[in-house]
Amino acid sequence: MPDVDSSPRADPAPIDAVPLRHPWRWVAAVVIVILVGLFLYGAATNEAYGWSTYAKYLFDQRISEAAWNTLQLTIFAMVLALVLGVVLAVMRLSPNPVFKSVSWVYLWIFRGTPVYVQLVFWGLFPTLYQNIRVGVPFGPSFFEFSLQGLSISFTLAIIGLGLNEAAYMAEIIRAGISSVPEGQSEASTALGMSWAMTMRRTVLPQAMRVIIPPTGNEVISMLKTTSLVTAVPYSLELYGRARDIAGVIFQPIPLLMVAATWYLAITSVLMVGQYYLERYFSRGASRKLTTKQLEALAQAQRFGEHP
Repeated sequence: MPDVDSSPRADPAPIDAVPLRHPWRWVAAVVIVILVGLFLYGAATNEAYGWSTYAKYLFDQRISEAAWNTLQLTIFAMVLALVLGVVLAVMRLSPNPVFKSVSWVYLWIFRGTPVYVQLVFWGLFPTLYQNIRVGVPFGPSFFEFSLQGLSISFTLAIIGLGLNEAAYMAEIIRAGISSVPEGQSEASTALGMSWAMTMRRTVLPQAMRVIIPPTGNEVISMLKTTSLVTAVPYSLELYGRARDIAGVIFQPIPLLMVAATWYLAITSVLMVGQYYLERYFSRGASRKLTTKQLEALAQAQRFGEHP
């Protein structure tokens, strides 16, 4: 057996490292700052932007109420999409072939057609089904009501947005579930848990670490997609209300900037919330090596140099 050299080793001389210089980075930064400054100056002095109209309608009550309606559309549609997305993802991963087939057909339809077309269809729903009758098939009806006289544009917009988003959330949730090691499911099964209980108590909580980041992106995307609900038609959301006001005063540009400012403000708040959610669900997962791991790695390298 070869002897291991146990004599103390001299520390290597420190390396006098000189960082590389990147002068072109500073040149590019200066050019970008100049271009941005020129654009801002040109926009500020361009009367076509209608800055006075922009300031007048930025905090108009009609605009703020429309922003609140937009936020409600986003929240309700995402809640519907999350609940249905979990169900669809679990159905697709289920060993039951009927559940898998139903889930696949749903994803095929709602991911394969444009959301605007779907919203137009939901807008025509009261025309397709003028009367809703609940009762025994080919028998007596318990009650009946007409959709023609109801103002359900807001509800139809939520349904249209939620059902479309559920198809995408199902794939995100399925990817998160698939990222959990199979050993976790096997251990739960060994403890006597059923498949449904394993998904609910073991797999889904761990999959949240993978699900949260793309879900946050989908929430932000949903906020902007609400501008399409004019197809339902529902015009009390942010873009629709700004468009209606612009049609009255014949100044579309400042009203579009008002709507864009509100979208940007709400999106910024959602991005902050997404950051804290990601940090919460990533607790205990760190890519940095601990002190003990660094010491073990250094010791392994030291012995590796003396076979």
